Amino acid sequence: MLMALIRTMRPKQWFKNVFVFAPLVFDEKLFQGYYLARTAAGFVLLCLTSGTVYIINDLADIERDRNHPKKRHRPLASGALSMGVARAAAILLPLIVLPLGFLLSPALGAILSGYLLVQIAYSFWLKHVVIIDVMIVASGFLLRVAAGVPLVEAERFSPWLYVCMTLLALLIGFGKRRHELVLLKGDAAGHRQSLEHYNLLLLDHIISIVTASTLVAYALYTFSAPNLPENHTMMLTLPFVLYGIFRYLYLIHVRELGGAPEEIVLSDRALQFSILLWGASVVVVMYILG
Repeated sequence: MLMALIRTMRPKQWFKNVFVFAPLVFDEKLFQGYYLARTAAGFVLLCLTSGTVYIINDLADIERDRNHPKKRHRPLASGALSMGVARAAAILLPLIVLPLGFLLSPALGAILSGYLLVQIAYSFWLKHVVIIDVMIVASGFLLRVAAGVPLVEAERFSPWLYVCMTLLALLIGFGKRRHELVLLKGDAAGHRQSLEHYNLLLLDHIISIVTASTLVAYALYTFSAPNLPENHTMMLTLPFVLYGIFRYLYLIHVRELGGAPEEIVLSDRALQFSILLWGASVVVVMYILG
């Protein structure tokens, strides 16, 4: 039962919470132990909070999941986890996590509370509203980044990174909707109400717009953000971002993947390599060349 509960909390998706480390890196405090420890603690609290959201989401969607070709194997839908245990965990976890968040930083506690409330609204209502559903998912990524700012007492973190993060999250979110539409075909609306209002033409147009906006926003960040090295060496990271996004588009359009972003990242070596090279180049630019 404990393993079923942990599976319901989606440990594979906790890697999304690494975005809380963005302010630590871009505020040039990566090698300062105090701020690194605070950010690591924030990461753990975000994992538990997002895990709570997944429990609530599965409780709300249990009937739909039972009729889904993949989601019917989830612990709640399959019966491996009882609804009573899931409800108890969904109540107890926030009672532990949120006070710890406020203790670590009042701003972090407020962000965790806001994230939890928005995601609960998503699980019960907003996930059924076309376009808004993906925007709410994107807001979760934005809040992950924002959670790291008070933990490192950021002074040089550029607002451009909020824009880039939001656009990247929108790209991933609409890519996931596209995959669901292709996978479920005529039964799509029965599994997710908002899919009734999407079609491939609309999603492809949106993905094209968001892709272009993401690349332009990141390019503008690399040479216009005031906190970057004056020699504009951050522009050297652009090729890795270009390749990573193009690779993602290849995977969702040609390989017809995209249902679970964490599975793409954890399984595609080329995408992993581009992300690692981008991260390494950012550290070199910020901490050595700068």
